[in-house]
Amino acid sequence: MTSLNAGVIGIRFVISLFIQRLIAQYLGETGVSKIGQLRNLSELLTSFSSLGLFNGVVKYVAEHKEDKEQLNKLFSTVFILSIIGIVSTSIVIFIFSESISSYLFTTAEFSYLIKLTAVIVPFISLNRIFSGVVNGLSQYKKFAKIELFGYIATSLLTVVFLLNFNIDGVLIALVITPVIQLATLLFVFFKVLKEYVEFKNLKWKAPMLKLLLSFSIMSFFSTVLLNYVSIEIRAMIIRRITETDAGIWTAMTNISKNYMVFSGAIFTLYVLPKYAAIHSKKDFTTELKVIFKTLLPLFGVGMLLIYCLREYIIQLVYPGFNEMGPLFKWQLAGDFLRLITIILGYQFIAKKLVLNFIFTEVISLIIYFGLASYFVDIYGVEGVVIANFIRYVIVIFIVFFLVYRYFKKTANTYS
Repeated sequence: MTSLNAGVIGIRFVISLFIQRLIAQYLGETGVSKIGQLRNLSELLTSFSSLGLFNGVVKYVAEHKEDKEQLNKLFSTVFILSIIGIVSTSIVIFIFSESISSYLFTTAEFSYLIKLTAVIVPFISLNRIFSGVVNGLSQYKKFAKIELFGYIATSLLTVVFLLNFNIDGVLIALVITPVIQLATLLFVFFKVLKEYVEFKNLKWKAPMLKLLLSFSIMSFFSTVLLNYVSIEIRAMIIRRITETDAGIWTAMTNISKNYMVFSGAIFTLYVLPKYAAIHSKKDFTTELKVIFKTLLPLFGVGMLLIYCLREYIIQLVYPGFNEMGPLFKWQLAGDFLRLITIILGYQFIAKKLVLNFIFTEVISLIIYFGLASYFVDIYGVEGVVIANFIRYVIVIFIVFFLVYRYFKKTANTYS
């Protein structure tokens, strides 16, 4: 699975480098900053429109894939919740399109883009939910095809729109990307999807509402708050320094996302279903050792290589963004600690430890935003990535303590 995923991510990485270079050359730092704002909004809407059901779908599909009755209960509940999420999200962002445009871009001229996003919301929601089914079934090969074909198609669209319509074209391409992704998913996966999701038997009932709401709450405190904080930090950099510096920070986070996307795919396809089946500290520790011995060294070597080649990467991907150089050491160190935190913290999702999850997410974001606000006046844009590193130094100990406290409590309960 790792080898297959590495091939897909490798191709995506090469394509992404090409597109990011084009964007940097044509649009500069300010264009990169605007695209960053819209990406964060898209991720916010992904969680709102699907009501954060992705991890819940992954967990319960993995657990009940042989139980048609339970699957029907699951998808009936998901069906109702997704309709609520789609309708409410679309209405709100359509009505407040001008205000949202002014908040994101300091101008209302992109309100048409927000209205277009409102129309695309159903595709965003369905794509997210069906992706959860793919992950829950651990259909690695199909997942790889969906990722690859979808990314190539959306990349071509982005390039064409960039060359013809400049910044507006890129933003429009970003907005309609979920339509292409959903079409690709259904083309590759629809036959399998019909076997597990019996659309004709879906009912207007929500028998698993309480079980899934916990995942919605966790999604809010991770995806929604995280992207909101990212939008606020970018706006803060624009206010206190310049939009050019906001573009530099966004470019650094884009590079980070390119290599971190590999870990995200591995964790949802492998770690979450695996943790869902583990119920003892011994088994968890054993699985943790396997992950630490296999995945972490790969990421560590990769990150070290990226640091050594950082000057070449800047010239290759973001020519002229030379201020990015000092940011690499802090971003890479922070991301490595983040990987360890994610590996440990997936236990919160697998076991629905909602309060633990919320606590760590809120503490993490408070530390991040607070330190970023303080350091940005002292170190400039570098202060933001320093804040990111420090927060994971602190949070990794909090997560470790909470995970093993859970197993201690569980052992005492069984005793």
